[in-house]
Order: sequence, then C-alpha cells, then structure tokens
Amino acid sequence: MRKEHIIPKTQELSPDLKWLDLIDIARAEFTSEDPAHLIESALDSSGGSGWRAVEPGPQTIRLLFDVPLRISRINLVFHEDEFQRTQEFVLRWSPDNGGSYREIVRQQYNFTPPDTNRETEDYTVDLVGVTALELTIVPEMGGGDVLASLAQLRLA
Repeated sequence: MRKEHIIPKTQELSPDLKWLDLIDIARAEFTSEDPAHLIESALDSSGGSGWRAVEPGPQTIRLLFDVPLRISRINLVFHEDEFQRTQEFVLRWSPDNGGSYREIVRQQYNFTPPDTNRETEDYTVDLVGVTALELTIVPEMGGGDVLASLAQLRLA
C-alpha cells in the first residue's frame, strides 16, 4: 500500500481570485431577520455585525444570483458569545434557480463560550453554473430559543 501523510495548510486567496460582491450580484431570501442585524452585514466584507434571525429555531438564507456563477471558494464565519450549544448548518447549491439542490457540506459545531465562540469554515470547491446557494442553520440541535446567526459569508 502506498501512503502519504498530508499536512493541511491554510490556503490564501490566489492573486487572480477575488471575493464576489454578493450585494450587487444576488438577491437574498431568508426565513427571519433581525432589523438590527441585516443579511447585508454578513455579505459585506467590511466586517459588520453579521446577520441574525429574529425568531428562534432553524433558519434558511438563500442567495439567488443574477447570472450563473462558477464558485471556487466558500468562506463562512459563525459567532456565539452567550450560549453553549451545538449548531448544525447545511450548505447546498442549485444549477436551476432552486428547482433542485445539491449538498455541499453538512457540519455540526459545539460552541462553548467564552473559550470556543467562533467557527470558521473555508471550502475549496468547483461549482459551475450556480444560480442559487442555500444555507440552513439549526442553531441548537437540542431545541430551545437560540437565535441563528451568521457573521460572514464570502464566495470567490
């Protein structure tokens, strides 16, 4: 058996790869939104307060793109400063304006503030013809009145 130890490394954005301006190229749909934490804040790379739901429970954010995209990188950041909880998110993409979806990743993460209060996910992908991207967040796998939030979503 041939074996090779792979050492993970943080990938920098190559010089020819730029984060997309999601505010200009997409329309956002969502199940809930706190007026003090709008979706634009999570999509704008200026480092705002991020998006937060106004109602507890599972939430969905859907981006519908003006033209089909080729996506090679997805970066998600979640924060939790108050509650110890287990969150799950599912990220899916559609080639046909939401008629069907293909799962990219399903991930669970345990927040234990103040020590573990930030989750950063960075995925290298090769998605061609993306017309919609859907993020579903279950803020607490055990139920309860926790609000879903998203600090940042970037695509390249």
